[in-house]
Amino acid sequence: MEFLKVHDKTFKTFISAAQIQAQIDRIAKDIDDKYRNEKPLFIAILNGSFIFAADLLRCLKIQCDISFVKVSSYQGTSSGQMTELIGLNYPIKNRPIIIIEDIVDTGNTLHKILPSIKAKHPKSIEIASLLCKPAAIEFPIEVTYSCFDIPNAFVIGYGLDYNNLGRQYKDIYQAC
Repeated sequence: MEFLKVHDKTFKTFISAAQIQAQIDRIAKDIDDKYRNEKPLFIAILNGSFIFAADLLRCLKIQCDISFVKVSSYQGTSSGQMTELIGLNYPIKNRPIIIIEDIVDTGNTLHKILPSIKAKHPKSIEIASLLCKPAAIEFPIEVTYSCFDIPNAFVIGYGLDYNNLGRQYKDIYQAC
């Protein structure tokens, strides 16, 4: 087990890169099976989902498009504040949409952006998330494709950060 120190917290290895890849392969197959005759638009929520989005799209065999939105939902570990920084400028009417998230914990980010996506009248909306924290969810969010359900613990790595540090690690680490 590897330990890391990031800012004032110590983290230990929680989910290995190999475990992550196996789960991405699994959900990519599910998405390929469901959308073999369609061309979905993936909407990746930055910054945290960029590694997951890249790895997921590289595993897909279907034709698809990708766009990005960036929202800010916290400073440090959490604040509950939400500010949209970059909006979606891609036509989505009558398109199947798959939102890519790094982690669904409270559901606040998705709760904030789903109404604006729904207002553009997509054919459907599904969510693909690397991590879900069922014990922390405060809003009714249905995650269609989830790699891992995890306890309500603070994690970094594989795109997730702690005050802008830790995104680059290939494994996911949990605060000790």
